[in-house]
Amino acid sequence: MKALNKIFPVLLLGGALAISGAANAQEEAATLDELLGLVKQGQVTEARENAERERQFAAAKADQARLLREAENERTRQEEESTRLENQFEENELLVTAKQEQLRERLGSLTELFGHLTAASGDLASTFEVSLVSAQYPNRGEFLRELINKMSNSDKLPRIEEIERVWYELLREITATGNVAEFTAEVASAAGERSEREVVRVGAFNVIDMEGNYLAYNNDTLSVLPRQPAGRFTNWAENLANADSGMHRFGIDPTGPTGGSFLAAIIDSPTLEERWHQGGYVGYAITAVGVFAFILAIYRLIVLSVVGAKVSSQLKSGTANTNNPLGRVLKVHEDNPSMDPETLELKMAEGVMRETPRLESGLTLLKIIAAVAPLMGLLGTVTGMIITFQAITIFGAGDPKAMAGGISSALVTTVLGLLVAIPVVLLHTIVNGRAQRIIHVLNEQATGIVAEHSEANAK
Repeated sequence: MKALNKIFPVLLLGGALAISGAANAQEEAATLDELLGLVKQGQVTEARENAERERQFAAAKADQARLLREAENERTRQEEESTRLENQFEENELLVTAKQEQLRERLGSLTELFGHLTAASGDLASTFEVSLVSAQYPNRGEFLRELINKMSNSDKLPRIEEIERVWYELLREITATGNVAEFTAEVASAAGERSEREVVRVGAFNVIDMEGNYLAYNNDTLSVLPRQPAGRFTNWAENLANADSGMHRFGIDPTGPTGGSFLAAIIDSPTLEERWHQGGYVGYAITAVGVFAFILAIYRLIVLSVVGAKVSSQLKSGTANTNNPLGRVLKVHEDNPSMDPETLELKMAEGVMRETPRLESGLTLLKIIAAVAPLMGLLGTVTGMIITFQAITIFGAGDPKAMAGGISSALVTTVLGLLVAIPVVLLHTIVNGRAQRIIHVLNEQATGIVAEHSEANAK
């Protein structure tokens, strides 16, 4: 009885575990009979589930065997198809070779003709891509490209009409290059706005609109050049665009229809104002100094001209007038008629010396400006060269155009300095000559008066 009591809990625990694993959380049995029933029920359920699994496995195995047989059959069929296609490919290659040989025999001397036709069509298509005539007759190159593809395939021959059209397009291009034609085309403005305009084509060189603006031709589109050639060229272009007949002057760029390298060089060249701005602050300072020197020189010329006229009038007058240097020097003699010759000479020399600084006023400043202006220009050039070489150090010297542009800008200040110095030297010479002429007249008249006074005292 004690042994049963010991075995009972073990059986109870094992039965509970079996039931919970087989029946998915069945309720706990209250008695041994209930526990026995639950265990039996779980065994029956597991047996049924295992049988179902075995049936499914058998069905899957049979299905896989079927799929394997089908795959093997498909592989066999594909191998047979591959063999058949390879044989057919070899037969086709032999047939193509025979046909090509037959084609060459039938073409005979036409093969060389079609080769020349293909080469001529290719060259003509390349010409049409950049020709200004294509702006008037667009889409001409499509026919040529189709013809080239047709002859390159070697299975089709060009028709007589196609050969004659190539000849026609070539003659039309030659004829159009010598004509001036007016037509309507879509033109893009500098701001990118497109509009229909009346334009004039001058041969294969340039296209202009009715306002005289030169147009560029790129990628089958016409556009206004962002910068037009200055001066008479646009006026000539406008006169030609609005003319009905006759001969008219016109500036042609023969280097190309897309704006041309010569025209591009003209419009890319900086104007005088842009050159002046390239001088920077040193250039502005040189300009200011030059303007001041010109104003001073002109002012002194006007003053000396007026003084010279008054001195000339004084020479013709018998009485001294104090409104001019000569009159003020002569006034010394009139105020002291009985003075001894030595004292009078000193007084007259004093009067001439008093008038000399007024007459030579501004000459020293003009001389200094004439000497300083080239030095200022040299200063601007040196600083510009330093900046250029610093840029070369950072970015390298791979672009000679950029380096040449920096050096050109640096030399602008030297040009400005010389443009100021040379005229200022000439103006200084002219002003100094006027002043020295008047001073010479003062010395001459003062010496003459002293001589007359001495002669009168001697008598």
